[in-house]
Amino acid sequence: MAMLWKFMRVAKYSKTALAPKAKVKGIPTYSRHSSSKSVPSDLAASTPCSNTVELLGKAYPQDDYSNVTEKILSKVGKNLHNKQHHPLWLIKEQVKEHFYKQYSGRRGTPLFSVYDRLSPVVTVQQNFDSLLIPQNHASRRREDNYYLNRDHMLRAHTSAHQWDLIRSGLDAFLAVGDVYRRDTIDNTHYPVFHQMEGVRLFSCHELFSNIEDGEGLELFERGHRTAHKQECHTLEAVRLLEFNLKQVLTKLVTHLFGEGLQVRWVDCYFPFTHPSFEMEINFQGEWMEVLGCGVMEQQLVNSAGAQDKIGWAFGLGLERLAMILYDIPDIRLFWSEDERFLKQFVVPHIWQKIKFQPLSRYPPLINDISFWLPSETFSKNDFYDLARTIGGDLIEKVVLVDEFTHPKTKKVSHCYRITYRHPERTLTQDEVHRVHQAIEESAVRELGVEGRF
Repeated sequence: MAMLWKFMRVAKYSKTALAPKAKVKGIPTYSRHSSSKSVPSDLAASTPCSNTVELLGKAYPQDDYSNVTEKILSKVGKNLHNKQHHPLWLIKEQVKEHFYKQYSGRRGTPLFSVYDRLSPVVTVQQNFDSLLIPQNHASRRREDNYYLNRDHMLRAHTSAHQWDLIRSGLDAFLAVGDVYRRDTIDNTHYPVFHQMEGVRLFSCHELFSNIEDGEGLELFERGHRTAHKQECHTLEAVRLLEFNLKQVLTKLVTHLFGEGLQVRWVDCYFPFTHPSFEMEINFQGEWMEVLGCGVMEQQLVNSAGAQDKIGWAFGLGLERLAMILYDIPDIRLFWSEDERFLKQFVVPHIWQKIKFQPLSRYPPLINDISFWLPSETFSKNDFYDLARTIGGDLIEKVVLVDEFTHPKTKKVSHCYRITYRHPERTLTQDEVHRVHQAIEESAVRELGVEGRF
């Protein structure tokens, strides 16, 4: 099962100068016109290019697929989830401690191992092919991901490490790290966020050992794929996996948020994979989806060398759990270096209750930008990424407020409303005007739009 935990994650609720480790030679401010074609995993960079991106000690030649920006590269290596007393570190440590104490191996040692320093630079094969994502799947689109070149990218999910970790012989692990996606701009979405991946594999003995008369049960069969199981799984094995996974996640979220929590499960179906689950939690009378999980696709498990085992996986977003747990209203705050924010999370132990005290709420400044779209393919994510690159964390939200098609020329016009608000100080109209003008000029120059300014 390879699709749910990579793309569904926490869905309904979130929802400067280069760092020394990231150096760009000849990288353009923005790559014009996004393409929606898939990335062949076996195709080397075909466009000769002298420009390179130097990142985490390695050089990556740019080609026609490169679209990572300096703004995004400046975030690589920050590793907020490993920064002591950061709210993301607190969430990670709470989940880690829960798994260490709740699940032990034969000798009393922790069953789950934790990997939180894996490189965010992965191959396209790791990010997509190893997870059985079809070549023409929409998730591969350049407009939704950050590519260093056709072969390398910034991981879009921690699932990019599943195959390698299983291949190394691991049966139970948590993988934590920063992930990168081109997305909308609002208080619950940011192009860099953090995920935790959980995977557990079972042998026949491990899965059925506590079942009465379980000696006669099998993991695999030669059957047919149905809405309830894969063709190679027995129904008994799938039901036990589902039960075990739901137990694990219910214990986790109730441990994080309290015993009074209401949890429910919703089945999700994909046309080319096993049924999956969304986990929803009731906070103050409102249901919110917080986890994606499911039975792993057996083809993935087999290809990683664990042919005699069956397993489940889950994924969760650390920012969105922290926003719920600590009542943090804006995802940009996780990147703040303001002591008024950071000192609130310096606590003597990781389980101490914290209620975030908002910084002064500075007034927003709102400006609109309208333009005619170019005849070539235009992606809203291209504009969002451009606005974020220029405006940085001055931009709180970008919303498409109007779309108009000229009745005669059939040209399409978009109007975007940009909300500027610095999380730590008051902005001036002159300051915002300069940023807004730079966005207008760059949209014309880099995206090929025709301004209606």
